[in-house]
Amino acid sequence: MDMTSTDQQLHHPLRCQCGEVQGYVVISAAYMRGICYCKDCQSFAHFLGKQQEVLNDLGGTDIVPVAPRGVVFTQGKEWLACMKLGPKGLLRWYTKCCNTPIGNTSTNNKLPYAGLVHDCLEQDGVALEQSFGPVRMQVNPQSAKGPVSAKSAGTAPAMIKWIVMMLREWITGSYRQSPFFVADTGEPVVLPMVLTLQERNALRSRL
Repeated sequence: MDMTSTDQQLHHPLRCQCGEVQGYVVISAAYMRGICYCKDCQSFAHFLGKQQEVLNDLGGTDIVPVAPRGVVFTQGKEWLACMKLGPKGLLRWYTKCCNTPIGNTSTNNKLPYAGLVHDCLEQDGVALEQSFGPVRMQVNPQSAKGPVSAKSAGTAPAMIKWIVMMLREWITGSYRQSPFFVADTGEPVVLPMVLTLQERNALRSRL
């Protein structure tokens, strides 16, 4: 996907590893950047067979939370797939062409949140820090594979920004603008695959 210099200032490229799925993220729609060490994120990486690419040395996933309206697919949306680690789990989105993780969302469009996994944002050589700044938060450190350093500076202001932006999405109705859900019904655009307890436990055994 070609971008002008102006586009690069406003947008961050998004693409899968094989290039079938491409798009961009509107940088102003990003809430913050953080690392999650939870076992569910680790299990998702193992489900895709992408643990080496997705997880850091401590088992963390670099995630950029954004308002869903800020995620735009310009090609290959038909390759989107999603799964749930259990009946009550988040929707975890990926590309079925090459198993590139895209991110996670709630089960409907009422929560204006999409946590984009770094793997789909690092394919075009544009640094995450250039677009979204440094890591502001580290969550679920109890599931890390070793000691996690203190939270990055700026967590409180980033959280305030997140809350304000989410409220604005609700008030304006912009939360309905999501590439992951049907606007009228709030249903996911593809039927999620739900893992059985045995399948989820099998993934957990690899952590």
